Amino acid sequence: MPIAHWQERFEEYLHHNWLQDDKAHDVAHFRRVWKTAQQIMETTEADWLVVLTACYFHDIVNLPKNHPERHLASTQAAQETLRILDAHFPDFPRTLYDAVAHAVRAHSFSAQIAPQTLEAKIVQDADRLESLGAIGLARVFYISGSLGRPLFDSEDPLACGRELDDSTYALDHFQKKLLKLPESMQTEAGRKLAWLNADFLVNYMAKLCAELKGDYCGIDRGVVEQFTSPKQSS
Repeated sequence: MPIAHWQERFEEYLHHNWLQDDKAHDVAHFRRVWKTAQQIMETTEADWLVVLTACYFHDIVNLPKNHPERHLASTQAAQETLRILDAHFPDFPRTLYDAVAHAVRAHSFSAQIAPQTLEAKIVQDADRLESLGAIGLARVFYISGSLGRPLFDSEDPLACGRELDDSTYALDHFQKKLLKLPESMQTEAGRKLAWLNADFLVNYMAKLCAELKGDYCGIDRGVVEQFTSPKQSS
């Protein structure tokens, strides 16, 4: 069966059977992760059906960021994925079940499960790239807003004189997690895309800091120098 047909079937199932209110982890998110995954695996020997399936079901169980069992969500998602495949897609190859389940389990940042297969590495990279760039910026503030968190500490936006706390301030999440993602990428293609999009977030931080000082036309060059990795500028 063509891969595009599997994609159509998965989307049809999700639209009719999956109800959730988190617009940062909706079917459009799955579609974007799959699109990114295709770029990453273009020159690889990865199994496209395994990657597609994991991309479309990796967040089928998605617990809120502040949920005490957040780190278990991907394991629960893997279990639910296999249940759905068994019940609703009986023609899906059972020989791929284990590979799909592992890719779903290993995608999560909070679960800290190391990907052992090429497919799992691709899915993890594609999902983490969704946290960077313009989409990542929008998602940070969408999620923080839904949790009632302030955008940033106006007196110390970059936490120069305090501990980082992304459970309180949305902007702290940039340093706490997002700017560390490029180093965690599993594929060369994923790393290149991650550095490019992390640079966008750094420039946003520099623009924000300039505006907080009353400069609405420039950016804070000191912020760019502080947060641009030598690997990016080399």
